[in-house]
Amino acid sequence: SILGNALVLAAIIRTPSIRSTPHMIMLCSLAVSDFLVGLIAQPIYIAEQLTEDHTVYYAVVLTGPSLCIVSLMTITAITVDRFLALHYHMRYATLVTESRVKYVLIVIWLISFLVSVFDVWNERIYQLSVGSIIAISLVISTLSYIRIYRIVRRHQLQINAQQQAVQSFNAGNNLNIAPLKRSAMNTFVFYIALIICYFPMYLLLTLHGLSYVFWQRESEFATTLVLSNSCINPFLYCWRLRELRTAVVKTARKMLCKETEEN
Repeated sequence: SILGNALVLAAIIRTPSIRSTPHMIMLCSLAVSDFLVGLIAQPIYIAEQLTEDHTVYYAVVLTGPSLCIVSLMTITAITVDRFLALHYHMRYATLVTESRVKYVLIVIWLISFLVSVFDVWNERIYQLSVGSIIAISLVISTLSYIRIYRIVRRHQLQINAQQQAVQSFNAGNNLNIAPLKRSAMNTFVFYIALIICYFPMYLLLTLHGLSYVFWQRESEFATTLVLSNSCINPFLYCWRLRELRTAVVKTARKMLCKETEEN
């Protein structure tokens, strides 16, 4: 989690051509939250499992869930961003600006840390709040991808229907929207990983909040699965996003060459 996300952050910061786009700004926020999960949340969680100390437990509650919620909500924001890019591709640049994206990310970080404070006040309300955030995020992401699929499907049918009559127009239209389609499908891979990692935790939090029954082993497994998402994401970035993969490879080579020269 630490090395992978640090390399992604370094690549984005050192590549001016990609770091100023709204999509990369959101990816940068996601990499920051995942980096902090590896740097802070995972070690504290391991310490709590080994020591079973109450002080360490409260440190886990205040750090781990808040950072994981940031990752979850940021991936949801990225999904909505890809839907807007396809649905309003002619007006996308005016709708999704750099300043608006930064405001949304600030709100996401504030909400996540406010929710973590609920556990000190009322554990049941905290668990229902986290469960609700997970459910809302998953629903928004699912609905966004349903709409994305419909847009891509409709566009493909239009191209097939008009291919003979307006071939030149279709070629230009296809070139304009093809990168957006690829980007949406790439983000869909993040969504699948999100479902796998967060859905078990959503079920446990909801059941525990409604029935007061706590499943210790199941909860430990679900927590580990959520924390592992921060390690999976950097590999997904480099696998699906070609421009980011190129930047990461260049950054890694520069770092290795610099280290070799110093030695």
